[in-house]
Amino acid sequence: MVMTVMDFPRAPAETRPLRVLVCDDQVDVLEAMRLLLKGQGYQAVTVDSPRALLHEARSDAFDLILGDLNYTRDTTSGEEGLELLASLDAQGNTAPVVVMTAWGSVDLAVEAMRRGACDFIQKPWDNDRVIAIIRKQGGFERRRKSELEIAANVQQKLFPHDRRHLQTVDYAGHCLAAREVGGDYYDFLEISDEALGFVLGDVSGKGVPAALLMANLQACFRSQPPGALLQPARVLETVNRHFYDSTAAERFATLFFGVYNDRTRRLRYVNCAQVAPLLVRAAGGIERLEPTATMLGAFAQWSCTEEETALLPGDALVIYSDGVTEAGADDGDEFGEERLVRALMEHRGQPAAALVQGVIAAVTNFSVGHRSDDVTVVAVRGV
Repeated sequence: MVMTVMDFPRAPAETRPLRVLVCDDQVDVLEAMRLLLKGQGYQAVTVDSPRALLHEARSDAFDLILGDLNYTRDTTSGEEGLELLASLDAQGNTAPVVVMTAWGSVDLAVEAMRRGACDFIQKPWDNDRVIAIIRKQGGFERRRKSELEIAANVQQKLFPHDRRHLQTVDYAGHCLAAREVGGDYYDFLEISDEALGFVLGDVSGKGVPAALLMANLQACFRSQPPGALLQPARVLETVNRHFYDSTAAERFATLFFGVYNDRTRRLRYVNCAQVAPLLVRAAGGIERLEPTATMLGAFAQWSCTEEETALLPGDALVIYSDGVTEAGADDGDEFGEERLVRALMEHRGQPAAALVQGVIAAVTNFSVGHRSDDVTVVAVRGV
């Protein structure tokens, strides 16, 4: 069966208690804020250092982050708090941030807002003002998340849900977005009675902008006449021209596009700067389908080279995004190709769907709570 983006069901953002991450190095401040938020029916998670805040913000979802500007290392300048804002931004945080500072430090609070904070609270605080700020900023975030949940449902429907049976291969795919929506794209394109197209692409950037470009890229392929898809190089020239004309200069996509013939067992493909898919041979050995062209959308003048290979019974071709091998890199130890190969060898004799799920499970178990990029895997297995 074809696997698609699927997670455990969650309650809509609008119906869940508002979740606030609070950071301060003073235990009494954390406890006072926790009790204040609990009295309003909010869920508070408290931490006592910038490092712990970054870990929690990366590992879980919050509607609001409330953080002090001064910690034990420096109690007056607010430099740690300002550095924390930059670190949150660097790791892709989207939750609004409200900073806390002492009376008489308004200039520091203004500087924090210039660097991305949405508001500030002065200590000792006024409870009514704190609740008003949290309700306002958290409400904005809740509405944003509700809209993103709708977008995520739409994006899920863009991935293939049905497949056509082929005599000589079994195939499956799965995309696990790092955020509500992502920029990875995979597709199975029906071309003729004996030909099927396999696409896996990775659009630059993350979040909503990348998701919109992902939908654009999908439309480029699905709008092609089926017969045209039999010529990968020519199709990709058209896709590159459209993508280049319709996106900003800094936007591009890496992509693998292959056309498989069910009668001849041959796969013709173009690799547009995508990480090299791994072809695990039943007879032993692993081949890499290296890039044959530059990325799509970056250059007006573009060309590519087609390559061809066979998929024999027992062979397994695994096409994947760089979110697979780079999972965990933010913490200094990425999943890497060696672990990927071990996962492939462990599941190589299983159906394509189980092979895909085995790789996804290995990546998520390795990088639990630490994925910053989409993870997409497509497997094509000779039978």
